[in-house]
Amino acid sequence: METLCKTLKKSVLFCDLPEKFIEKEIIPLGQIRHLSKGALVISLHEQVTHFGILLEGRIQVAHIFTDGTFTILDVLKTPEILGADLIFTRTRISPYYAISETASCVFFLPVSFLQQKGSIPEIYRISILNRLLILVSNENIRKEYRLTILSRKGLRDRILTYLTMQTDKQGTNTISIPFSREELAAFLCVNRSALSHELSLMQQEGLIRFHKNRFTLLTTDSKQSDRKE
Repeated sequence: METLCKTLKKSVLFCDLPEKFIEKEIIPLGQIRHLSKGALVISLHEQVTHFGILLEGRIQVAHIFTDGTFTILDVLKTPEILGADLIFTRTRISPYYAISETASCVFFLPVSFLQQKGSIPEIYRISILNRLLILVSNENIRKEYRLTILSRKGLRDRILTYLTMQTDKQGTNTISIPFSREELAAFLCVNRSALSHELSLMQQEGLIRFHKNRFTLLTTDSKQSDRKE
């Protein structure tokens, strides 16, 4: 109980709430689900009535196409929120899949307690709703960034645009990204082999250095990415 309470306190939704309130009022409303690797957490076209706080593991949010290919929209880690972008839409119908990338543990809460006045003290309900608004607003900005990345035609352009955005966000030219190589390829909507080949060329040409998911951007001059794929 104490560990669960401290993890929820770290989440963006509950960080302003007293731990005692989380323990006594929030935890009894929810339910913990343990998920095996590959488990489907949210399916396409599912109506979502609960949102989840990731306690352990990683969850991929993805589009999966009929030919078996897929594109990664996001990768969630502890204590990020799953389904926050769906619970207040008109239909609550999911346009994506959420899949447990590893063995995971998620604490699910019904959206109903946020909709009903009196379910919890109003000052705390408003606090959670305000935090939810900030979370969804930030998600919209992230989607805008991704659209900007995908609007770039060349593979190298997409890589440099993504890395530049990450260095700006993290405030340093040496960054860690949240994606494996396969996930990064899916996020950029490119072939993994082509991505690995391009990254190797960029390192040879002195544009970047990298090891696994750690990158150093040595130039932000996008003009160097004019070479055709």
